[in-house]
Amino acid sequence: MKGRTKIDFTGQDFYIGLDVHKNNWRVSIYTNEFEHKTFTQDPNPQILINYLHHHFPGANYHSVYEAGYCGFWIHDALAQAGIDSIVVNPADVPTKDKERKRKNNRVDARKLARSLRSNDLDAIYIPTQAEREDRQLIRTRRNTSKETKRYMNQIKAFLQYHGIKIPQQFSKRNWSGAFIAWLKQVKFSEPTGTKAFRFHIEELIHFRQRLAELNREIRQLSKTERYHQKVKLLLSIPGIGLISAMILLTELMDMNRFKNLDELAAFVGLVPGEYSSGDDDDVNVTGISSRGNRYLRSILIECAWVAIKKDPALMHYYNNLIKRMAGQKAIVRVARKLLNRIRFVLQNNQEYQLAVVE
Repeated sequence: MKGRTKIDFTGQDFYIGLDVHKNNWRVSIYTNEFEHKTFTQDPNPQILINYLHHHFPGANYHSVYEAGYCGFWIHDALAQAGIDSIVVNPADVPTKDKERKRKNNRVDARKLARSLRSNDLDAIYIPTQAEREDRQLIRTRRNTSKETKRYMNQIKAFLQYHGIKIPQQFSKRNWSGAFIAWLKQVKFSEPTGTKAFRFHIEELIHFRQRLAELNREIRQLSKTERYHQKVKLLLSIPGIGLISAMILLTELMDMNRFKNLDELAAFVGLVPGEYSSGDDDDVNVTGISSRGNRYLRSILIECAWVAIKKDPALMHYYNNLIKRMAGQKAIVRVARKLLNRIRFVLQNNQEYQLAVVE
């Protein structure tokens, strides 16, 4: 009996679109000429890898899926197996009108594979495992800070609801130890009200302690070889503090991945939206684009408010802007100028020198 002839797909390209979900993946495989197959599999990269090697040995495999809750571990597994894997922003995937009106997992997988084959997709930056975990620490601090502020607001609302005024010495935005001690002494007419109020205070203390612990961890991280020099560079820029520097570094990561300031500003979200129709002169600027890293944008704007108080050049720039526009719009432009400084010091490995005029 003659042995089976082994099929060799060396030099041939196969394009795999993955619509990934928690319980299963919809997989669509395209060749250069046609759609091979669209099927459902368990959420396991090795199953797909085995399928490709078994059916198309020796071929060049290209895969794509949309960034989302699953992160980048799928990309890591596929890339380690020799698959040319990319991850894309869901908003950037070309979509036909009929695909919008008939959206399902099969349609999404086919759309991804087809767009990959047509070279219509722009891959997003894939952070290293260390970068991802460092960023998670900083983002955990952000979430903890949100919870802390939430309980602060709830405590104020609780007091306001029952007509209890905060003493004059604590009337300013000051959550000192003395103020916390005063809050613990507040009592209501019924034990239930006092217990409910104490619960809020205990939760606030808990989140404040966690926030302090996270701040210590971030300070330690900033002293490591991976960040020490870059943090030092950023701290030379007026308006940038240690926490904001670490946020910038863990969100921006490799500054060299941005070709120019416009591309960096687009990533952050410091570019205006634009809509035009007909004549090129008929352009409607719609304000700040909804795209971009909103967290990073808000941090930069916060830093910009501090910077205009410390940097004479930025103060002069801001004062000129507010003569013809609202302060909120002016500060966005200051934030973009601040972003340019951040880009300069990181790319040139050079501390910022304070200027008198700019």
